[in-house]
Amino acid sequence: MGIARGAVASGNHTTVTHFFFEPFSNVLEIQIVLFFLVLLMYISTLVGNLLIIMISVVDPALHSPMYFFLRNLSFLEIAYTSSTIPKFLVDSFAHDKSISFVGCAMQMYFFGLMGITECCLLAAMAYDRYVAVCHPLRYTTMVNQIVCFQLSGACWLMGVLVNVWQTTFIFTLPFCGPNIINHFFCDLLPVLKLACVDTFRNEIYIYIVAVVFIMVPFLLILVSYAWILHTIFNMPSAEGRRKTFSTCFSHLLVVTLFYVPAIVTYLMPKSSHSHNSNKLLSLFYSVMSPMMNPLIYSLRNKEVKQALRRLISRKMSL
Repeated sequence: MGIARGAVASGNHTTVTHFFFEPFSNVLEIQIVLFFLVLLMYISTLVGNLLIIMISVVDPALHSPMYFFLRNLSFLEIAYTSSTIPKFLVDSFAHDKSISFVGCAMQMYFFGLMGITECCLLAAMAYDRYVAVCHPLRYTTMVNQIVCFQLSGACWLMGVLVNVWQTTFIFTLPFCGPNIINHFFCDLLPVLKLACVDTFRNEIYIYIVAVVFIMVPFLLILVSYAWILHTIFNMPSAEGRRKTFSTCFSHLLVVTLFYVPAIVTYLMPKSSHSHNSNKLLSLFYSVMSPMMNPLIYSLRNKEVKQALRRLISRKMSL
């Protein structure tokens, strides 16, 4: 038997040195459409999230806990998409859609780091909205600057620690071929399938991590919003109800766009969806959701729109 491309012989064993990505389609027209569509969404993601960061830093009116978390979210979205999409765009028309063993491990680590951190950060943002709506008189003491830094730091720490462990336990497994990943980036399960040992225990670990860091934050968000909705419905002012609900709805929409595809991808039974549907779902929550966040927060948020107008007027007056 010959040695697979991207593998080297070591004694009686073959060791994988490179992985190769399976394309979405071998039809050139579909590749072209997908390339320009993803490129447009990626550019929109970068521009929109950078704009949110810049506005919320420059405008003193947006120096509040809510916008502190939003800046963190926008930074995460930029890093999240940048961990996979540039490589996908480069590979779209490349004959050799390969990635080195180390490069694959790094891509998996950074994608997982941003994903788990975002799961936790969205829960922290739900806590911020819960305190703002349900305990407005105690808001400045319950969600002060120190608490904001502690919550965001805890989110990042969770992402770092979990993904150091998760990436390590996958890439210390033996990979001896095949080395073709049926995905457009080094995601956990598609890479794990290529290991040449029984990976049942590893799959259980991944499932447990997904439950803890996807479902637990998601359930905390749902509980927070159950209390928020209860408080909103008991508000005497119709205008107050409308304004509060509009602010919270933006966050809830972002949560839905991020969590639903992630839950389907990592927690639904494998037999319920195909490899192609997995890739499309991954493309959705790794590109579409980050692109939509700035639009959701800017189009539905009067404070952000006013801050943007002030920024534009200052630039024009220079």
